Amino acid sequence: MGALPVFRWHLAPDGYATRRQLRARDLRPGGQDVAAQLERPRRRRGPLIAYLYRVDLAKPVRPMTPARWAALAKANTARRTCPDCRRDAGYVIPPSLGMCVPCAYPEEPRNP
Repeated sequence: MGALPVFRWHLAPDGYATRRQLRARDLRPGGQDVAAQLERPRRRRGPLIAYLYRVDLAKPVRPMTPARWAALAKANTARRTCPDCRRDAGYVIPPSLGMCVPCAYPEEPRNP
């Protein structure tokens, strides 16, 4: 395989799209290799690079099955469950705390 075609930022020809652009059209790369790349120059560092895929070779996204929905719900529930008190916090527990806010910062008695 030869070198990939390189395009400047915002100057890619029609028929190419990034993963996010494909997803916005309900498509996925579908196993195809990267077809080209975009480069956005930066002043003090190397350029930002975005990989492009051919739209005509893209496949539709796979539909969510009941089993996938169930697995996603289970994963989200695990992210909300505090490992200390085992209660559903009602929000995704921050990884920086590792537990719900009441467990991380229990109320301290105030001195009058």
